[in-house]
Amino acid sequence: MRIAVVGDAGLDVVARYEGAVLHGDDVRARVRLAGGGAGANTALWLRSQGTEPTLLARVGDDAGGRLVRAELEAAGVRCAFAVDTEAATCCVVVLVDEAGQRSMLPDRGANKHLRPDDIDPAALAGAAHLHLSGYVLLDPSSRPAGLAALAAARSAGLSTSVDPQAAALMTDPAAFLADVRGVDLLLPNAAELRALTGTSDPAGARELLGTVGAVAVTAGRSGASWVDGSGVLNVPAEPARCVDSTGAGDAFDAGLLVSWLRGEPPAAALRAGVRLGARAVGGVGAQPAPVPPRECGDEF
Repeated sequence: MRIAVVGDAGLDVVARYEGAVLHGDDVRARVRLAGGGAGANTALWLRSQGTEPTLLARVGDDAGGRLVRAELEAAGVRCAFAVDTEAATCCVVVLVDEAGQRSMLPDRGANKHLRPDDIDPAALAGAAHLHLSGYVLLDPSSRPAGLAALAAARSAGLSTSVDPQAAALMTDPAAFLADVRGVDLLLPNAAELRALTGTSDPAGARELLGTVGAVAVTAGRSGASWVDGSGVLNVPAEPARCVDSTGAGDAFDAGLLVSWLRGEPPAAALRAGVRLGARAVGGVGAQPAPVPPRECGDEF
């Protein structure tokens, strides 16, 4: 199964710490350099489930961009990258506390400049589905590329999904919903659902069904829900020790999409999503790591 993903690719600097971050002072941490970007994360989790993903993104003409491409291609992800000669490759500083909850300081870099002509129709050839990271739509500079990707997918007869990605960046929910009109599946977490509807209750997603075909809502330890014309279906979360929540939503998306695209019922798709999300939070970083992590710094 071939799936096209449009979204960010870059590097994450993951810093795990205990206690409070002290302004103007030092806090001991364990620091890891890892691949990141919501698009790249989802593509790698899709690959881990046996699909053939193609990632459409924009990277800098720099060492970071070459490293990102090399690691993705080594893992079996096809990279349909545009190379930006002026902007640097995306880099995100991820602060992870002792509970495994993350706060991110992102610099989208070259991804901010993703353009409609970066969406190569040839990269969609043979794909069954296109998944779009909401970061592309939420940034005015890359929004036209996101709209172009959805339009190209519809023209090619692909099904589509969108993960809103960031409630805090959703300053104009009505505009975002206009952008995703006609999408087959919307994949918000509870905070993003609240930004779109005013409530984090999955039942509130019913009001989105005139805009999108179905909604799958994640709620962390409370599990996940599927909302369509038949009603609301809930499944519990799988037990997991949360080491790092970074990328859990991207992993959920991948697990759910593979099951759904194989024609499995919504309950099975939700369970596949929460299973992969639980696997993601059990390790450091946003991606399934085929090699031992590279870490530096102090041990706790």
